Amino acid sequence: MRRGKPEVRPITPDLRHNSLVIATFVQHMMLRGKKSLAMRLMYDTLDLIQEKTGKPGIEIFDQAMKNVGPVMEVKPRRVGGATYQVPMEVSTDRRLTLAIRWILSASRSRSGKSFAEKLAGELMDASTNQGAAIRKREETHKMAEANRAFSHYRM
Repeated sequence: MRRGKPEVRPITPDLRHNSLVIATFVQHMMLRGKKSLAMRLMYDTLDLIQEKTGKPGIEIFDQAMKNVGPVMEVKPRRVGGATYQVPMEVSTDRRLTLAIRWILSASRSRSGKSFAEKLAGELMDASTNQGAAIRKREETHKMAEANRAFSHYRM
């Protein structure tokens, strides 16, 4: 049997933009506990975006997060020996987490340049509904749409 869910730890907003989403993004970006490096990379990314687009970096970032977050996903459900992929609506917390995860993996897989430039490119692509992270979201939505017949097996 499963135990209870762990309590959600409070996250303090980032200093420059006072945004919880950026703070969460930095937490996911961080490797080996190097938070100051992750923060610097994030701020460099936002500055690069502002330089290239002329719009505030935080606006492009928010638009990208909104575009990448999935609305539906499939979850496996066992019914009498068969496993069905049941489409489910995604909660807001999970939507944010998946968007962050997909953007980071897409930007890490981009070629060349520094990580700040890769991330800036991926965020700008995502804000205009392009790029690998958006493709991942579309894949997830297609899977949910294809398995709509099993939606009556809701959990």
